[in-house]
Amino acid sequence: MRTVGLAEQTLYAELLDRCSAAAFDSEFPPNGSFVKVEIKSRKYWYFQQGSRDASGRQPRKYVGPNTPEIRSKVENHGHAKGDFRERRHLISILRRSGFMGPVAPAGQIISALAAAGVFRMRACLVGTTAYQLYGPLLGVRLPVSALQTGDLDIAQFTSISVAIAQDEETPPFIEILQKADPTFRHVPHSRKAAASTAYINSIGYRVEVLTESRGVNSEAPVRLPAIGTHAHPLRFLDFLIYDEIPAVVLHSAGVLVNVPAPARYAIHKLAIAQRRRSGIAKVDKDLQQAQALIEALILKNPEELRDVWHEAVARGSTWKKLLTRGLGMISRRVRDRALFVFGETRSIIPSVDLRFEDPVPEYDPDSERIHFEGREGVERVACAISREALNDLSFHHLGSASRVVFDSNRSDIEKLARDIYLHRPVSADGSVLITTAETRPLWESRLKGQ
Repeated sequence: MRTVGLAEQTLYAELLDRCSAAAFDSEFPPNGSFVKVEIKSRKYWYFQQGSRDASGRQPRKYVGPNTPEIRSKVENHGHAKGDFRERRHLISILRRSGFMGPVAPAGQIISALAAAGVFRMRACLVGTTAYQLYGPLLGVRLPVSALQTGDLDIAQFTSISVAIAQDEETPPFIEILQKADPTFRHVPHSRKAAASTAYINSIGYRVEVLTESRGVNSEAPVRLPAIGTHAHPLRFLDFLIYDEIPAVVLHSAGVLVNVPAPARYAIHKLAIAQRRRSGIAKVDKDLQQAQALIEALILKNPEELRDVWHEAVARGSTWKKLLTRGLGMISRRVRDRALFVFGETRSIIPSVDLRFEDPVPEYDPDSERIHFEGREGVERVACAISREALNDLSFHHLGSASRVVFDSNRSDIEKLARDIYLHRPVSADGSVLITTAETRPLWESRLKGQ
């Protein structure tokens, strides 16, 4: 995994701050006020502007939950600089550094959605378009092969959409898309033709709207009133878009959007790769993206990755089965490093085993270990046993050379290596070392049998 320098990471952090401030000030003009409202024991910020209606109600717009970030924006409202050119300059530097911007249709579409307030209303980019944004966010170079996409996916919680719609709604979703490209049209839903959850333009670029599933295997379209569309319900989506984070699309002067937390995206991809109904290519892309993000997070934020993994596994046997199968489908090197971070053993991965094909062992006098080889599938696994551990096994070979002791006890040594490989904590380098901690109980049992 290639990381980027501190300069690029600092530039992106500055761009994110500037885009966030600019978007906030453009959404909320100076001739209004911010109010904090408590809804179901949680506090949210709203923006009030204009005269009260006949019922005494004053029009208001949703701002966001009462987080430190939102409070800071409210406190600094109106202080953002008109720095359109500066933001474009930052983006040009990041693009020259190798970070990708969106394909041509996506940039215009995302800009239109942002201008209409879709992301302010807690809608979230998901899918490969979101994955593209994790490179600069994490400070890594993501594999180019996993960055290509021909569609755009937007997701929003149904409950959030309904709550926001009590005060504010965007124009119909199709109208927003047609501002970016007049050729966009509805795609009839298979369950209910009049309730579109997807839209397509004249060149076949598709935009799909998603939401969390509210019932077992329910695929009926669900209305998202705040953003003027129906959405297709998907299982596991609630896990993906919970506590979304801000990111910047490298288009024009930067477009502020929401994306899933990268750890959630990675773990979610491991699970849904097992549930794909169409095309091995999509499964491969899911696994490529999961592997790249897991590798990046091991470097950048292993604690978050570990916490999200355990949260997902705790959701039940179905989640655990899908996740462990998915983890077993990525590279052994990344899988083992992930297991090390998670505090898990290889035994949770289906079909993992360690076998031995009787290669010639080698004694290393410097480390005083005998090295031998195991195999998981076609991959080699480095195994070794210490001189002290061999001494424990020399009960019938006192004074014999290490190689003689190894050959005489080979079956037991290989069993110990396999047990360590499958059931003990994964070592940082993925190798197996047999020490006296493993051989002493075997020596003691032999002694009792004499």
